[in-house]
Amino acid sequence: MRFEGACGRIAAAHNASSSTVSPLISRRRALGALSAMAGLLPVLPARAIARVTVAVGGRSAYAFRHLPLTLAAELGFFRLEGLYITWLEFASDALALQAVQDGLADMGAVGYEATLRPLEGRPAVRSVVLQGRAPQLALGVSARALPHYRSMDDLRRRKIGICEFGSLSHALARMALAQAGLRADEVAFVAVGDGARALSALRSGQVHALSHADPVMARLEQKGEVRVISDARNLAGAQALFGGQMPGGCLVVAPQFLQRQPGDVQALVNGVVHALKWLQTAAPADIVRAVPAEDLMGDRGLYLAALARVREAISPDGLMPDGGPETALRALASLDPGIAARRLDLARTYTQEFARKAKQKFSA
Repeated sequence: MRFEGACGRIAAAHNASSSTVSPLISRRRALGALSAMAGLLPVLPARAIARVTVAVGGRSAYAFRHLPLTLAAELGFFRLEGLYITWLEFASDALALQAVQDGLADMGAVGYEATLRPLEGRPAVRSVVLQGRAPQLALGVSARALPHYRSMDDLRRRKIGICEFGSLSHALARMALAQAGLRADEVAFVAVGDGARALSALRSGQVHALSHADPVMARLEQKGEVRVISDARNLAGAQALFGGQMPGGCLVVAPQFLQRQPGDVQALVNGVVHALKWLQTAAPADIVRAVPAEDLMGDRGLYLAALARVREAISPDGLMPDGGPETALRALASLDPGIAARRLDLARTYTQEFARKAKQKFSA
């Protein structure tokens, strides 16, 4: 069978509020043809070609969170590991996670916090490599709706847009309010979904503030449409808000797949860690050339500005930071105290084994 580059891709658009995986649109397109650099890569190693399906949550809303995964595909790093990957895109982490738990995908690219919310009757998942070491989220107020904003008190009885209920963007907004002495019931939260809908919600006045990720926040900032009042797109801001090191995006896998195909898991982690290492020294222009044109938001300058802001939040090696799981648990407990009451065994929500082996492989 002919090897078709690094990956194949099936993009599925889903209703973010739906609890079932029911695609509205199914279309096939490449996550990007391999770059010219990838075309010069050596032939595949002796390892037989493996086919793996990866569910990606909210890629259009979290382009930078998935940047290492994107680059690993674009630069041919998965190809070097003997992987052919089919990508399943979902509108939210919840749907991507469900695809993994239902066996529709072998692995999932979601926020680490998703591992802390196991669905009843479905297998728990485990993080095997971290893409980000900060959530890459920010809370901003609308310049039009609140032109004279002075403090968080001005958000009382206002509507705050979030990606989805129970998401980290929801937790960020609630924790920012709590630090200012406001209760969650003093505002109204509105789930606004992905990038285009989030922009529309703020611009139309449906919400008066927005807790979201770049490129949405970067675009609104550039045009002077929001004033950022709580920023977790960098390490210092995330630590100040969440009270510790807060893990961002990761790749998760169900225990059955981990036990059955550890070699494929290691190969995929190798590809991601290879991309993380490449990112440590890559010039911004190199990154712009490597990512698909659709990720540039139609504005190269805007993309570069947003990249500079979040770059330190990208994991350098794929390893979980010390205290990261505990910080994530505290953040989710601010939304649902029952999560803390379940006494989750945090050690079972992630493993460092695969990232450590990959780090050793690509160490100088």
